Amino acid sequence: TALEKLNLQVEVRNDLKAETLPGAVADVSILVVRSTKVTAATIQAAPQLSLIIRAGAGVDTIDIAAASARGIYVANCPGKNTLAVAELAIGLLIAADRRIVDASVALRNGAWRKKEFGKARGLAGRTLGILGFGAIGRAVAQRAAALDMNIVAWSPLDLTPAQAEELGIGYMNSIEELAAVADAVTIHLALTPETKHLVGKKFL
Repeated sequence: TALEKLNLQVEVRNDLKAETLPGAVADVSILVVRSTKVTAATIQAAPQLSLIIRAGAGVDTIDIAAASARGIYVANCPGKNTLAVAELAIGLLIAADRRIVDASVALRNGAWRKKEFGKARGLAGRTLGILGFGAIGRAVAQRAAALDMNIVAWSPLDLTPAQAEELGIGYMNSIEELAAVADAVTIHLALTPETKHLVGKKFL
């Protein structure tokens, strides 16, 4: 692999979970994870650890405070999964509208219910609300626009009214304002104390 070409000894352990990771890092100096949580217990169990890399967009699965206390550098790979996540969001949107999962399950159970599952409203002309307009939110918007959907977005950090106008999308001042006009909503926000439970009873 590319890492081995850097004269690094690489050990791939896809079987490890947050609970079992501490027992496997005693001799590790660099830890690369995808979605596995890196807890304070893991960090404390790795005396040689100097770098934690999250192979994804955020670092919310890593105990930053514990890493900082040890002087361990934490990095991520922004943009690595942008297109995959955007395509999945659009795929799920189409699947929900066309009831693809329900139709597949029915067919596997021996029922061909074409009339029932053929009543989709379609996505063209409908409004997609996007919460969070960073790289993934923008990629979703591009793909939804190709389906002739109207786009509205709320993203206090990544979108201004002027930018929204330039992109030809609706700028929403609040998530409730977005909820009121959207036929479907997709969420692309990092988990922070401010965004946790953002979509709650008031929004719904």
